[in-house]
Amino acid sequence: MTRLHQSLWRSARTLGRSVAVFVPVFLVATFVTFALRALSGLSPARLQLGEQATPQAIAAIESQWGLDRPFLSQYAAWLGGVLHGDFGTSWVNGADVATLIGLGLGVSLSVAALALVIGVVGGLVLGTVAGLKPTSRVDRAVTGLTTVLSVLPGFVVGIILVAVLAVGLGWFPSAGYAPITSGVGPWLAHITLPALALSLDVVADVARQLRTGLVTAYRENYVTGAVVRGLGSRRILTRHVYRNAVGPALAVLGLKFPSLVGAAVVTEWIFGLQGFGRFANDSAQAGDVPAVQGVLVVSIVLVVTFNLIVNVLLGRITPASARGV
Repeated sequence: MTRLHQSLWRSARTLGRSVAVFVPVFLVATFVTFALRALSGLSPARLQLGEQATPQAIAAIESQWGLDRPFLSQYAAWLGGVLHGDFGTSWVNGADVATLIGLGLGVSLSVAALALVIGVVGGLVLGTVAGLKPTSRVDRAVTGLTTVLSVLPGFVVGIILVAVLAVGLGWFPSAGYAPITSGVGPWLAHITLPALALSLDVVADVARQLRTGLVTAYRENYVTGAVVRGLGSRRILTRHVYRNAVGPALAVLGLKFPSLVGAAVVTEWIFGLQGFGRFANDSAQAGDVPAVQGVLVVSIVLVVTFNLIVNVLLGRITPASARGV
């Protein structure tokens, strides 16, 4: 079997194992998500008619929504709709939940993707600089910088960015969102500041993990062997050390990207973005159960999908991961 075939086989096995884990996790998570409505005691009738609604009026509206059927029958119908991209109808405004989620998700994915790129690039640069010169002044400076970046709240950074780069210098718009269909320039201009505000924690985590990985990798026997064989320092770094050291840094991204998409409510408020996190927050406060259920399902899919991508990348890039597959 050629090296290419072996690599493809390892990737296929990694993908297959991840999918095998995804199916039961998805079913359990969706069941728990759907059960939240029954446990919450919320009803569309109470949202529409108020607390003074009569039992007869409540029963009539719940019958229209199919809430008078057995729980498992409701779950089966809801899950079937979810598998076809139908998350139901909002209790608050009667709009299609999938459409509402799609509008907010497009905004948040744009910001999160750019934040991830900034975070990965910045983290790799800082982590490499620190890892190649451990215990030096440069290493201590990078360690101090990443510590500061990791504790800075995103909303504080966002306010500073708006005050300096948007209001003060006028380089970027202070709020709003422009879809990519309006042009790459306006799209990037509107998502750059919120992406910068969200990327600092990613920069810090990637830099710390990579720095630790590089220091550990340089102590391994295979590096000593490479030096004895006369390999150059650059080749040792790129062909041996980096491939083993980058694993923990990549693993961090498995949890970072979904959190960037869904946990940026305050940042979205600061920059006037109608994103996924803000939609989730508004839906929860309004008691819009179908919208909250749809948000949870999409969040589950995002977490599992991105971790699946990271696992495949780890299997392709890092030798240790490949041997474990």
